[in-house]
Amino acid sequence: MEEHPELRLAVRAWLRQARDLTPIPQAITDIALITRLEEEWEALSNAVVAAAPIGQHRDLYGKQDGDWLPTHRTLLGASGLGDATRLIAQGVQVTEEEVLDSFVAFCSAPAPTSEDWLLLNAEFPQGARILLGRYTLQTFTPDELRRLGPMPAIHDLAPGRLNLALLDGAPFLHVPDPDRRSTRGTRWFGATGPRPEARHWQALLPLILWDPELLRVETVFDVERGRRFDLRPNDVPITYLSIVCGPEEDDVEEIEVRQTGDYHVSSAELPDLQAFCTAINAKIDALMTGTASLPRLPRRRARRLERAARHLLHAYQRTFSDYGVWEDEEADELHLDYVIALEALMASPNDSRGGGGTCPQCNHSTPGISENIRTRASALFLTDDRRREAEEIVKRAYSARSTYVHGDVIKDQNPGEKLQDLHRLRLLTLEITLRWLALTPADTEDLAPLLDAAAIGGTDHNRIVREPLTAFLQASPPRTLPQDLAPA
Repeated sequence: MEEHPELRLAVRAWLRQARDLTPIPQAITDIALITRLEEEWEALSNAVVAAAPIGQHRDLYGKQDGDWLPTHRTLLGASGLGDATRLIAQGVQVTEEEVLDSFVAFCSAPAPTSEDWLLLNAEFPQGARILLGRYTLQTFTPDELRRLGPMPAIHDLAPGRLNLALLDGAPFLHVPDPDRRSTRGTRWFGATGPRPEARHWQALLPLILWDPELLRVETVFDVERGRRFDLRPNDVPITYLSIVCGPEEDDVEEIEVRQTGDYHVSSAELPDLQAFCTAINAKIDALMTGTASLPRLPRRRARRLERAARHLLHAYQRTFSDYGVWEDEEADELHLDYVIALEALMASPNDSRGGGGTCPQCNHSTPGISENIRTRASALFLTDDRRREAEEIVKRAYSARSTYVHGDVIKDQNPGEKLQDLHRLRLLTLEITLRWLALTPADTEDLAPLLDAAAIGGTDHNRIVREPLTAFLQASPPRTLPQDLAPA
């Protein structure tokens, strides 16, 4: 027996009247429909009240003249019934039973949890599914995406809808957001609050540490499964691909395709990526769990990790190719982002500020922050060549930072050299972040003094850096094992 027969009957009567309406969509807006089909609208509204009372489905109702009644914004707009009505009026073949099923499910099913969805500029194989803590990275077929909306049967028929074929196999990072109230019927621009790459850093950081190819968030949108899929046509970056469609050389057709970057993952690599993300997420969770209740040092260390990740991802979001940023001065700002990330990870609360000072206990000179960052960064590497390279990159980065923060543009370099330095700094910051996560104790011990001891070399370096780092990266390696760990 069909569920909610009275509601189905009311919807069927509504749709039958659509055949006699004007085919001009502008003349039968949702407001015009409830005026033109006044009796049918009243019957439909009453049937919704009976099938989905306000106590169980508050999201369907709004206050009108002091009474709580189903709103046209929900029943016609958000549900897709208004679009189905206009399509029928235009003579489009719409499967009535599918429209009925979708509308009844929309009204009677429990309101789904809101979710944040992030479209990434990457390529993953169809059917990929990677768990990242609370998040899931997943690819979908066009039909699976279509069913995220309220009325799959008419998605491809209504004008102005997103061509879901562009998103066949596109990777989405999604996570429940149960505390966000539904905004169905209204799309507010998120002008306040943290940027998406900052807010979702715990899921994005493992992905960019696995492979240094640039990974960006193309757009962030809201999903309520079965009710709302808010990705719009302009939210998907497209490019044009020329294909030969005939025997002649000039028989060429241009087709739209989703524009992606260089972050590509094959089916064979998925298990390795999952293992790596699981290991990194475990490290992040160990450092972040219970942050508010932890003693002072672990609490500050957790904040430093979050700050480093936010600046690293902010720089990623503003970098469109390996050696490309939008403007010359933008490169200067990205230098600053990477240096802030390095300082957040490598600095210690006991470091002297500025250019060094004198130790009050022994009256000996102490290094400044930039020197500490250089020596600790180099201590994370296992060969002399990599240590020298790390020191040189950090030294040049601090020089660029000082020039920029004192009000000048880094103009003693040609643009190509500046972008080359930025590229090397990005790769080094990724490596240092990965090694910092692998080596930082989850207890009350700080990594900075351990690296100070390791910088001297010998058995301390083997115990503090070489042995635990090698064990971690060999058990859960990134896509390419670092040079100083790769077998000769």
